[in-house]
Amino acid sequence: MDQSNPSVSSSDRYAWLSAEVSPIAVHDREPALDKKASVKGQAFSRCIGKPDAGAFVRLRLEIIVALFSAAIGSGPLRTGVAAQPAETTPLQLEAKIPLGNVHGESIIWRFDLKRQRVFVAELGNDSIGIVDLANRKLLHRIAGLKRPQGVGYEPSADLLYVANAADGSVRLFEGNEYKPAGQIELGSDADNVRVDTAANRLFIGYGSGALAIIDAATLSKIGDVPLKAHPEGFQIDPDTSRIFVNVPEAHGIAVVDRSSQKQVGKWPTPGRGANFPMAVDSARRQLLVIFRNPAELGAFSMADGKLVGTAETCGDADDLFVDAKRGRIYVSCGAGFLDVLEAKGMANPRIAHIPTTSGARTSLFVPELDRLLLAVRTSTAEPAAIWVFRPVP
Repeated sequence: MDQSNPSVSSSDRYAWLSAEVSPIAVHDREPALDKKASVKGQAFSRCIGKPDAGAFVRLRLEIIVALFSAAIGSGPLRTGVAAQPAETTPLQLEAKIPLGNVHGESIIWRFDLKRQRVFVAELGNDSIGIVDLANRKLLHRIAGLKRPQGVGYEPSADLLYVANAADGSVRLFEGNEYKPAGQIELGSDADNVRVDTAANRLFIGYGSGALAIIDAATLSKIGDVPLKAHPEGFQIDPDTSRIFVNVPEAHGIAVVDRSSQKQVGKWPTPGRGANFPMAVDSARRQLLVIFRNPAELGAFSMADGKLVGTAETCGDADDLFVDAKRGRIYVSCGAGFLDVLEAKGMANPRIAHIPTTSGARTSLFVPELDRLLLAVRTSTAEPAAIWVFRPVP
């Protein structure tokens, strides 16, 4: 149709508007139909009695902009999660704490509640950054490490344990001024650290397949729990004597009894791989595990290891936490998102898909402060920093 013809009839004019508007669509149109109908109706009423061709061109552009805005505001995202106004997002960005000159990935590991300090493993710098969360600034940096991969803080002795993947050592530092306080040799690939406060012990994944047991009183290794392959994320069950360990190269989850210091079971994970993050949902007695292939959360019954539910998550996840106060689950992903899921019965539906920045995959939820901390690496758009998110309501 020639848009320069000023003698078009009103009926033809409405047909032209309909034909031009109809290609404007989104992934799922149903939620936006009412808005679209309203926009078209308003456009039709405005064009009656206005035969000027220039007005039609302007009007058509207005319609396209209005419909596009309606589609974004009310239609579902490609992930199937409805877009949310900023004020209703369940995690709101509160602050950004710069980390200074940091190369490569940073991993947020542990929190000193008494001093309100966060320990950040800076892999590319071979250092640990200590962040003063109360004053929102970098306080100190421990340099000269060997690819620090795991950090544990033991409050009774006020000691910081740093596991170094490059040389297999665990280096100790006193908890105020961070002076060296000893070293424990594990041999190779020292990784995640977990503190068993009740037993005054630490468990550290390392090597081709083992959990080292460290006595916090003597600051020495007192045993090993052999595993089929290198352990990744693992968690201590506070209500039993068990430890659950992600062993992706062995295609499963190892169940360890920390009293007998032996693996007592294995939960297979057929059809799923790259299981790294893990969290214990004590209230529902579920073990939550994130797989990267495919990108989903698996909920396992802690009674028998059966998979009781799954939910889609963002890609390249590295950390997972349960917010027991709100019945929520937080997942941080290197794909550039934070996912918020609802911990509900056997299901864990995703309720928010919040953009962050590419590579920001490690995080720490601190229930005592009611804050989620996200490590953001240096990029052309952002300096390395800790982003502080406040859960709402």
